[in-house]
Order: sequence, then structure tokens, then C-alpha cells
Amino acid sequence: MSTKLITRAGHVQLQAELHQLWKVERPDVTLKVTWAASLGDRSENADYQYNKKRLREIDRRVRYLTKSLELLRIVDYVPEQEGRVFFGAWVQVENEAGEQLRFRVVGYDEILGRKDYISIDSPMARALLKKQVDDEVPVVTGAGTVTWLINAIEYDKLSNPA
Repeated sequence: MSTKLITRAGHVQLQAELHQLWKVERPDVTLKVTWAASLGDRSENADYQYNKKRLREIDRRVRYLTKSLELLRIVDYVPEQEGRVFFGAWVQVENEAGEQLRFRVVGYDEILGRKDYISIDSPMARALLKKQVDDEVPVVTGAGTVTWLINAIEYDKLSNPA
């Protein structure tokens, strides 16, 4: 089960996606389905079959987004977070081999399509929570335990609506 948290920017992005799907894409695909259905035999009509499938995909995503947006709790930056890893933090870490990673700790709904975001529910994020710069943090994953050194912690201060 994923933690139902989201950054303000992530919430705005999901609302924009919902609007795009419901107000722009769905009406367009509905027109295409109607047009393709008017041509007759639907069993051999590729336009009809493709657009009907696309319509189901849109409807499924719209249902998911509508339900998620109701349940998600927006977490804004607060100055008390400075210096420690909390939700919404950009964290730069380094392992013993010198490999460096930089990512943002966000909610599950924000990580899709992003290589620089990790879920608050991931083993890495859970291990880093409440830690500060120069802390060494052991992270237990399926591949074993790796120790990471926190090099930097930053927050997007513009996400605070106040």
C-alpha cells in the first residue's frame, strides 16, 4: 500500500493530466469512435477497435486520477524541514564506490516517468528519512545492504503556497 502523500507540484500535474484526458482527449476519441462505428462492420474496423481501446484506457486513468486526487494529502515545504530528509527533499547521496545519486523523495503517483524521483515507500527513502548531511545510512534492498553518505539536502521552497 502506498503512502497517500503528494507534493503541491505533483498535485497540480495530476490535475492537469485529468483535465487533459477528460476535456481534450476523451471528447476527441469519442468522436472518432462514433465516426468509425457509423462505417458499418465494427469487427473488421481498425479505427473503431483502436479508438474503443483508447477510450477504455482514458476512462480507467480518469477513474484512477479522480479517486487518487480525493485521497492524496498535499505536503508543502516548511522551514522546520531544513537540514533533514523529509518528504519533498532533493537528496544527493554517495556510496563507498563513489557512485553518486540525486533524487527527490515524493509520493508514488509522482514517480511515473521520472528517473530522478523515488517513492517515499522505497527502501532508500525510508532509510534516509530524518537523516542529515554527512550521515552514513545503510539501505537494505533485495540485492543486499549498501551504505550511502548524504552529501546534500535541498527543498523546493517555491512549493509553499504561503
